[in-house]
Amino acid sequence: MKSYAVIGLGKFGFYMAKGLAQQGLQVIAVDRDGEHIDAISEYVEDTVILDSTDAKALREAGIADMDVAIISIGENIESSILTMMAVKDLGIETIYAKALTPVHGQILSKLGVTKVIYPEIESARKLVKKIATDINYETIDLSTTIKVAKLKIPPFWEGTSISSSNFENEYKVKPIAYKHEEIWHTFFEEDDVLGKDDILVVLGDAQSIEELSKKV
Repeated sequence: MKSYAVIGLGKFGFYMAKGLAQQGLQVIAVDRDGEHIDAISEYVEDTVILDSTDAKALREAGIADMDVAIISIGENIESSILTMMAVKDLGIETIYAKALTPVHGQILSKLGVTKVIYPEIESARKLVKKIATDINYETIDLSTTIKVAKLKIPPFWEGTSISSSNFENEYKVKPIAYKHEEIWHTFFEEDDVLGKDDILVVLGDAQSIEELSKKV
């Protein structure tokens, strides 16, 4: 079982230390602020108040015996860099470090960090991905008059053959692809019927695509 030193107990460090401890892993939580130590002590048994830029203090606290160090000092770049250097001097090979800017991250990388973490950026990417998967209707402009729409199958199309003339006759759009059970299809058979969880891509003029968006 690996052991972890979490250095810096702001929001990111706090939740890292708490999460690792709740997994039953050995964790040492380090911060120079006593209030941060008090907050994490409910979840982590081994806590230390010290200046993380001091390699001697880190060694005396047992940090050199840890398998992994997580440096979550992002706001004070100088402190983050000096802490990284101190931890590196202890001989810890696996080091994760938080960075707030690309330049900060580049410096940490050059100093030998195993992985640079950008919490805000990664959180934003996860949120974008979640939002994107929740989109029911999105369009792409191919020209000023022609558009493509990607949509989850609305109730009125469930059970409809994708080869049905209803798409063009009533909605003025043409199916060009659909996703069924995580597989995309661009060639259709008469018995290809759209299901509730399928995703359909249709082509049409701008007005027809706009009118369809109001119905789904």
